[in-house]
This record gives sequence, C-alpha cells and structure tokens, in this order.
Amino acid sequence: MHKLIAILNVIAWGGFWAFGYLALTAGVGHTGQMITAALLAAMGGGVGMLAFLWLVRHAEATGYARPANRAARRDDDDQIHGEVL
Repeated sequence: MHKLIAILNVIAWGGFWAFGYLALTAGVGHTGQMITAALLAAMGGGVGMLAFLWLVRHAEATGYARPANRAARRDDDDQIHGEVL
C-alpha cells in the first residue's frame, strides 16, 4: 500500500508543477484556461502534501525513519521549566 501512495505522491506533485506552470504562463485573455490550470495545480499540491505526510507517518511507524524530536511532557505539573524563547 505504501508503494501505491508513493506513486500517487510523485504523480500528484508532477501535476502540481505541470499545471502550475500552465497557470502561470497562460495568456491574459485565457482566463478560463488559467483558472482551470490553477485549480488542478492546487488539487495536485494538496494530494501530494497529504500523500507525503502519510509516507512520513508510515516511515516513522515502521522504524524506517527516526521519529521527529519531540519534548517529553513532565507528569508532575503542567508548567514549562527552563528557558523559553
């Protein structure tokens, strides 16, 4: 399943870049073409981002990648200790 999501990720980001380029280079008189390409680019970017985040979560869960550094919460109280910037 993760290979299918990885393929979807590549295709979605490819669509984002291709349709984004078409949206940016569309002529001023072709508003419909510009809007259609921008909507398709936004959908490609959204699907690509969701697929990427799913792949990151899967990689952390299976041990392929190290989990992100997260601060451990202390059980004694809910206050923050130490220097806060």
